Amino acid sequence: MLPALTYQSSIDNAVLSYLTALSNAGFQGDIEKSYASRLAMATDNSIYQQLPQAVILPRDINDLILVGELGDREEFQHVTFTPRGGGTGTNGQSLTSGIVVDLSRYFNKILEINVDEGWVRVQSGVIKDQLNDALREHGYFFSPDLSTSNRATIGGMINTDASGQGSLKYGKTSDHVLALTAVLVDGSILNTEPLSLEQLEALSQDTLVNKALQTTAQICRDKRQQILDKFPQLNRFLTGYDLKNVYDDQLQSFDIARLLCGAEGSLAFIAEAKLNITPIPKSRTLVNIKYDSFDSALRNAPMMVAADALSVETIDSKVLNLAKEDIVWNTVEELLIDVPEKTMLGINMVEFASNDIVGNQQQVAALCQRLDQLIADQQAGVIGYQVCDDLAGIQKIYTMRKKAVGLLGAAKGAQKPIAFAEDTCVPPENLADFIAEFRQLLDDKSLNYGMFGHVDAGVLHVRPALDMCDPQQELLMKQISDQVVTLVAKYGGLMWGEHGKGFRSEYGPEFFGEELFTELRRIKAAFDPHNRMNPGKICTPLGNDSELVKVDSVKRGFYDRQIAISTRDSFKQAMECNGNGLCFNYDTSSPMCPSMKISADRRHSPKGRAGLVREWLRQLAEQGINADELEQQLLTTSPTVKQIIERLKNTYGSAREHYDFSHEVMEAMNGCLACKACASQCPIKVDVPSFRSRFMNIYYSRYQRPAKDYLVAYVENVLPLMAKAPVVVNSLIRPQWSKKLTEKAIGYVDMPSLSVPTLAESLDGHHALCFDMQWLQALSDHERQNYVLIVQDPFTSFYDAQVVRDFIHLVERLGKKPILLPFKPNGKAQHVKGFLKAFAKTASSTADFLNQLAVLNIPMVGVDPALVLCYRDEYQEVLQQQRGKFTVLTVHEWLLPLLKDIPQKTPVNDTPWYLFAHCTEKTKMPNAEKQWGTIFSHLGGVMEAVAVGCCGMAGTFGHEADKLDASKKVYDLSWKANIEQYDPARCMATGYSCRSQVKRLAHIQFKHPLQALLTLMNK
Repeated sequence: MLPALTYQSSIDNAVLSYLTALSNAGFQGDIEKSYASRLAMATDNSIYQQLPQAVILPRDINDLILVGELGDREEFQHVTFTPRGGGTGTNGQSLTSGIVVDLSRYFNKILEINVDEGWVRVQSGVIKDQLNDALREHGYFFSPDLSTSNRATIGGMINTDASGQGSLKYGKTSDHVLALTAVLVDGSILNTEPLSLEQLEALSQDTLVNKALQTTAQICRDKRQQILDKFPQLNRFLTGYDLKNVYDDQLQSFDIARLLCGAEGSLAFIAEAKLNITPIPKSRTLVNIKYDSFDSALRNAPMMVAADALSVETIDSKVLNLAKEDIVWNTVEELLIDVPEKTMLGINMVEFASNDIVGNQQQVAALCQRLDQLIADQQAGVIGYQVCDDLAGIQKIYTMRKKAVGLLGAAKGAQKPIAFAEDTCVPPENLADFIAEFRQLLDDKSLNYGMFGHVDAGVLHVRPALDMCDPQQELLMKQISDQVVTLVAKYGGLMWGEHGKGFRSEYGPEFFGEELFTELRRIKAAFDPHNRMNPGKICTPLGNDSELVKVDSVKRGFYDRQIAISTRDSFKQAMECNGNGLCFNYDTSSPMCPSMKISADRRHSPKGRAGLVREWLRQLAEQGINADELEQQLLTTSPTVKQIIERLKNTYGSAREHYDFSHEVMEAMNGCLACKACASQCPIKVDVPSFRSRFMNIYYSRYQRPAKDYLVAYVENVLPLMAKAPVVVNSLIRPQWSKKLTEKAIGYVDMPSLSVPTLAESLDGHHALCFDMQWLQALSDHERQNYVLIVQDPFTSFYDAQVVRDFIHLVERLGKKPILLPFKPNGKAQHVKGFLKAFAKTASSTADFLNQLAVLNIPMVGVDPALVLCYRDEYQEVLQQQRGKFTVLTVHEWLLPLLKDIPQKTPVNDTPWYLFAHCTEKTKMPNAEKQWGTIFSHLGGVMEAVAVGCCGMAGTFGHEADKLDASKKVYDLSWKANIEQYDPARCMATGYSCRSQVKRLAHIQFKHPLQALLTLMNK
């Protein structure tokens, strides 16, 4: 039996006292002390893991001030703080053993847009894409463009002085910061603005703010020449304390905002920012150039830069091949067609953008002419190119490029390409030679690696593949890191050209030199004399003997290697999460991850849940328990009477008061909608529903399940019996007293009514639907081609029977003969709730039946995509390939090949039908919406896909009383507003769950697309 897991790292008494005092002082935000909440903040997008003491989430600037003022008391002088935004840093900048101050949950308001003066004022938790969505209608955008733009916060961008694609023309974040509102460690407010020397000297020295301003100004002025002489003239310059740009020689003024940009939260909390904004270019064209080698792409890049391109981005063959295996390739394959009889081993994506449409076209034409000549002469390794001037197409290409970070983590095997020396910056003219040596360094160690980046700025992201669970490879990582430092210096570059220092701060003294590094420490001391703001990052205060964080600090691999290799392999959907954070995606129309979107709680994300399961597995291993062996035992044996009694005691007896980390894991798992968007949307394919069901299966071996789980797991078995008296059943569940009783006693709300008439009643006498296996076997192969086997599912057959009836009519309208198969339970609900033993039995029985039919070679079609896809996913997972010889098609998969034999119809009505696709369908079948559009167009209709995420129903999730509020919030994210825009009579949804949710919350009956097609066919 699963034991109680009692380990949780203790919180320092001083921190506990501080948190109590903070709450008593009127702190309005959230204070999180649970082990799970701390674990969710223990990792970022790096290889490191550091457990914080607590997480506090201020609600407004007054909370931030209170954090500092209270912390300034003598008894709390050793309490440290680390600001955190999106947590997308690749070098552990926001990791700490102190208190995390998370500004992403509440500091997310766009405060003011001033188009006339060309600026915007935002809170630091605003996400970059969120800002650009607000600016787009005004014709502007915030130009620094990151690969993590859909989850990176403005505060995080400021703290790392982020840049990204297009930096040659658009610069870095600091080039666009007009003013900052920051809170210092003592709670004092710093409003930055350019100040003259006279203004600075006139300031009183009584405050921390003024001392910090005066110290910084003195250093930047007195050490001006040394600063200018020390660093190369690179586009990316340097992330850290930007001493060079604080002082303006011509204006003789000081702008302290330039110092805070790139300071990684080591000087102050950034609360608000005033940013300049850039007009959106009227003309944009992307030229995708294909090469026979990656080296050719690198060496040819300077020609693109010389052509005055906005940006030149590059991707190597490893990243390209990983992209081809991902869902993202479906969107770009027509834009990056392979060159016939050539091998595309690298591409340069060259963008031209300006407000001069004619001039832009001339630049593109000139480049294409040059490329044609290179191809004709077989020079520079150019083997082809494609021009894309469609904005949507350009965005798709960049989406693929942005996903490169995550895609590299999807490489097969224990060795994963990791970030630790991947944002080196050298002069662009030295890049090819630098990379050649870099590659040789890695080749000598027989390592694989992936490369992509900004060749125009001399920044290339190189990620060597290492297994961080292997202590020897961890040592090798440090060795490579040291060697790259030497190599970068040789080519006149910098170690950190884009992603900040973080745990690489130990290299700071070497790059700055002793004298200038001492000046950095003086600045740190002026802002943070007791080293309490993100200690160990960038530098330590002068006079303080604390150390910098180091590259060989504790990594996630240290904890992961405590889990048996067999278990790590078995739970790879959780183990392989690399923290890229795409599941934090701001876009409400993106299916992943609905629970994260409504809660803004990192625990309730694929990344958070994966981290909790890893720790759960580690704690089990610590107690000598192998999760795989325990799971197999539960699948092959039944609980004894003694075990059942113990389970009841653990749930209802005194033991329920005891701490068990498993409860914290369960809380996070319970909030998952099991929509499976993560299984395809996440570049690493972190499949939460898969490991969630396994966790629940084991968890409930120690604790008693709620009654509602048993209801949903076994209702399929009794539905045929209930359907014999649907009127009676409905009369029992519809009264108000019955609803209240069901909610209180079982925990279910809004129970759906059975279809009246039932499917069987409405088809009575329809002899063509009679199922007779022997008769079907007697048919010739040619005769069988005219038949269609309709696979029933519990939702549509018993609660939405009209859809099945209409599908039967559609099949007949198309000249085929439908055969309605006997109902066989699907079992998906059993899998969702972790009844894995029962699910295996259900899947085995149904698979045996469907396998018998598969030999007939008659198409089998189901109308609900989630349950059809269950046969391909969960069935294969539990039964393996030998039990899954059958294939059940979705309706659109069956229809698409038939179009060739159906005359194309001219649309009679150009009013569109609007498709709200099921989230599981469109993530597991990325071409589904496009294919539905093709079918509608061929049959005389017009269809538009509506961009929506999850509807919030997700099977039975929306019917559970404790999840009703969450279900409604998910629905409100994207479905509610979109439904209000369209004629409900023209709206369709493929999923029964979606139609049920709309009927419940909007009181509208959506059609299934097949019903709209039947309407078209009957005209």
